[in-house]
Amino acid sequence: MIFSMTGYANAQQELALGTLSVEVRAVNHRFLDLSLRLGEDLRAFEGSIRERIGAALSRGKVECRAYFNAQDAGSAKLQLNRALLEELLRVSAEARDVVGSGGELKLGELLRWPGVLVQEAPQDEALGETLAALLDAALVDFKASRAREGEKLKEHLLERIAGMEAIVADVKPRIPTLVADYEARLTARFVEAIGSADDDRIRQEIVVFAQKIDVDEELSRLSAHFSEIRRILQKGGAVGKRLDFLMQELNREANTLGSKSVSAETSRASIELKVLIEQMREQIQNIE
Repeated sequence: MIFSMTGYANAQQELALGTLSVEVRAVNHRFLDLSLRLGEDLRAFEGSIRERIGAALSRGKVECRAYFNAQDAGSAKLQLNRALLEELLRVSAEARDVVGSGGELKLGELLRWPGVLVQEAPQDEALGETLAALLDAALVDFKASRAREGEKLKEHLLERIAGMEAIVADVKPRIPTLVADYEARLTARFVEAIGSADDDRIRQEIVVFAQKIDVDEELSRLSAHFSEIRRILQKGGAVGKRLDFLMQELNREANTLGSKSVSAETSRASIELKVLIEQMREQIQNIE
């Protein structure tokens, strides 16, 4: 199985004090480029989140968002910040000594003081364990979505390979005839130019040049690369970089085929191959 670098997944869980949500999305990238967007309650877990994602993914521009939405204030439990309240009472007593009675803070004012009453929050340890489990679940769905997209890419690549194999299969049997025809035309030109092509040196030059324009070797290497690509796709895993390298090799052979061409058939085959190779290269950029 191969994996696309494009994917999306989310997961959430209702907790006693609110809702914990995790979202993972990615697009293609040469390496693993991870960006985290965490709520304030979850920043302490950044290291573990990076470690988990790094263990699961190897390539892609990945964005992970995690946040905790506390439940409505009307149903949330409130906690008294005793330390702050005691400090306010101490300061109020000191102020009363300076200005006299009547300046002390009332109970309602004390309770409305910022930070005296706080909403109950989940314990870090429990929240961290829940976040880890939720992230793992999101990554499972995320990789499944990448696998589905990867299968579509695999089908696309195999279709292009089949198209290139058809081009090579059509051209290869014609190569001996094409070379022989060109050799005959070259001989005729020598005869027209100098009146004879019986000179041994001329015949040798014609044979050498005919060998230089023979593209049978390039077509054989193309076929070997096709087989290797099929093998890699069948094996699966993180194959993007290997396939990208093979695209360079395919393009090199197709270019050589075009540069050595002495017939419309091989020139057309070279162009058709390069079109299919470019289509494959674009898709391979999305493979992990």
